[in-house]
This record gives sequence, structure tokens and C-alpha cells, in this order.
Amino acid sequence: MHQYLDLDRYPLHRPDSAEYAALVAQAKADLAKDGMFNLPGFLRPEATAKAVAALIPRFDGESFTHARKHNIYFRKSIPELPADHPALVEVETINRTLCGDQIGGVLEALYDWPDFARFLAATMDKPALYTMDDPLARVNAMNYAEGQGLNWHFDRSEFTTTLLLQAPTAGGEFEYRTDLRNDNDPNYDGVAKLLRGQDPELQSITLSPGTLNVFRGKNTAHRVTPVKGEPPRIIAVFSFFDRPGVRFTAEEQKGFYGRAA
Repeated sequence: MHQYLDLDRYPLHRPDSAEYAALVAQAKADLAKDGMFNLPGFLRPEATAKAVAALIPRFDGESFTHARKHNIYFRKSIPELPADHPALVEVETINRTLCGDQIGGVLEALYDWPDFARFLAATMDKPALYTMDDPLARVNAMNYAEGQGLNWHFDRSEFTTTLLLQAPTAGGEFEYRTDLRNDNDPNYDGVAKLLRGQDPELQSITLSPGTLNVFRGKNTAHRVTPVKGEPPRIIAVFSFFDRPGVRFTAEEQKGFYGRAA
């Protein structure tokens, strides 16, 4: 993996080293403080460019356009809320998606590299993480062109692992509100305030291509703002679980990807 990753700076292949321990400790500290950690330059520039060059023609000829209106919960209703509650206002997400069976190359190699899953598990204080058995969902690549973005939502999984491959000239910022809710308090009024653009604790970051981002998104609302102009924003999403054998249902696959495996 050394030809693809900056393993001198990020020694994922040396778990018994002091440098590895320091990297894990810093990642944990960032997760505790900010709800995320970033590894800039994780994927080498040559590997990043090669991955983008391989993906672009596939986006043009094979991708599924994911376009849907949804509320922040991706649920049709919340039993304790009236249908017109401002926390349930609908927003729109649009992007083009490639699935795990359409990607290959460095992204697939990284996903299946045991040292990658071991490192992520260590940063998350989990005994182990496992790749998915789902050939579509295991690794995805997303393309956000002019006017497209990923709108406000909470993640279903505790952590999300992404790798930015190409950044747009403008737009495409990652906005988030740390710990907007918790397991004991859904904070519906706070959600409504965020959706109205009135939350003073909203934060925004702009990542550079090649950056690995690990984000705790279950209780932190987040979105990617619409892209402005060229080039499109391209990002890879890696799905790991704390148990083996996870696979989406055929219905879920069709909803996310327009087809079932």
C-alpha cells in the first residue's frame, strides 16, 4: 500500500510502533473534541489523480443518479411529531453514485486492506471492524456536480469513513453541528433551528483531495453544500461494521443504488 498511501506520515502498517500509538491517540482526541478526525495527504497525489481518472468515465456511463427529497431523519414520519413540525421540513439530495462492484483499483484495495480496518477500529475503541458482504454498499464513490449536494441528515451508523478525491472550485463545504441530539434528547426544537439557519454552533470545513475523514455522524447533523461550477466534488465512502456479514436488503439496495445485487 506504500505506493498509494503516505505510510511514512501515517504508519498504519506498523501497529506496534510509537508513531502508530501517537497517531491513534491524536485521532481519539480529535474525535472526542470535534466529533471527527482528518488525515490530510493520506492518499498520495498520484494515487488520488489515478483514482479520479478511472472513476470519471464510469460516472459518465454507469452511475446511478440518486435524487430524493427527505427530512433530516430519512424517515417518512416521527411518531411524536406532527407532520408540519419544522424539524420535518423536506430538503433535497442529488448526486451520482458508483457501487462497490464498479470501482476497483486503489479504493477497493484500501477497503480490503486489514491494516486499514484495524486502525479505524483502534481510533473508535472497538475490538474489530469488518468489511461488508454487500457487493454494492461496501465501497461507494459519489460525484456532486454543479448545484448538487448532500443535504442535512443524521447517519444511521455511529461512524462514517470517507476519502476526498476531488474538490470543487467553490461550494461543496462540509457543514456540521456537533452533538445536536443525544440518545436521551432528540432536541427537535434545536433541529428546527438548524434547518432555519439559526444555529450559532454550526461549523464548516473544507477538505483537500487525499484527506481521510472519520466522522461521528449519528447525533451530529451534517451536510455538503451545493457545488458551484467545475470540477465536481468526488468522494469515496467506506462502510465498516462491528460484526461480520452485514448486507443491505434488496429494497435498501434499490433505494440507494437503483438496483439490487
